[in-house]
Amino acid sequence: MGFKEQIDYNRLPKHIAVIMDGNGRWAKGQGKVRVFGHEQGVLSVKDIVEGCVEIGIQYLTLYAFSTENWNRPKEEVDALMQILISTINKETETLNKNNVKLNAIGNIASLPQECIDDLKEAMAKTAHNEKCTLTLALSYSAKWEILEAAKKIAAAVKDNTISLDDINEDLFSSKLTTVNIPDPELMIRTSGEHRISNYLLWQMAYTEFYFTDVLWPDFRREDLFEGIVDYQKRERRFGKISEQLN
Repeated sequence: MGFKEQIDYNRLPKHIAVIMDGNGRWAKGQGKVRVFGHEQGVLSVKDIVEGCVEIGIQYLTLYAFSTENWNRPKEEVDALMQILISTINKETETLNKNNVKLNAIGNIASLPQECIDDLKEAMAKTAHNEKCTLTLALSYSAKWEILEAAKKIAAAVKDNTISLDDINEDLFSSKLTTVNIPDPELMIRTSGEHRISNYLLWQMAYTEFYFTDVLWPDFRREDLFEGIVDYQKRERRFGKISEQLN
C-alpha cells in the first residue's frame, strides 16, 4: 500500500510549509553546476503543488529565497531570479488549471523589478482560485517579518491608535505578512538538515517538523504523502496532556 492510501483525509493538515533544500548538493552529485539543481527543483515544485491539490491541502508555503540567499555568488542569485521569472510566466496557466491561487510573502520590494511585475501579474491572474493557496516566501526572513510587525505596532502606539493593553498575540499576528494564512501544522525540510533557517518563526510555534534525507530535486508527491502519514501518527497536545484531548 502506498502512502497516499494510508492518509486519513479527516486529519489533513490545512497548511504545509516546506524548506526546499539540497538543490546545490544534488547538482554536484550529478557533476553539474548548482544552477542545474535549482532548475530541476522546479519540477519538484510542480509535482508537490499538484499533489497538494490532489489530496486537498488548502495552503502550501514554499521557502523559495531567503534574505540570507542574497549573500550567495552573484551569478547564482541572478540565475535564481531568472528561474523565478520564467517559472512564474510558464506556470500561471497551470495554476489556474489546478485552481491554485498564487501568493507571496517577504521583502518583495527588494526583488528585481521584472520579478515584482511578473509576480504581481500572476497573483492577479490567479486571485479567483480557491482550491489551494500557494505562497512563495521570497527575500523572506522571519526576524525581518517580526521586526516589521513590531515597528507597525510601535507606530500605532505612538499615534495613539492603539494602547499597550491592546497588544496581544492576535494583534501581533495581524501585522505579519501571513495575516490571511493559518499557521502551518506541518513543516517539511528536505536534504537531511535539521533546522528551520529563519523561516516562519512566529507561525511555527506549534508546528510539527518532518525532516527527510531526500534532496529537493528528487522530492515528489509520494514523499509528501509519506510526511503527511508521519504527521498523522503524532499526538498534537498544545501543552495539554493526552487525557485532556479525549
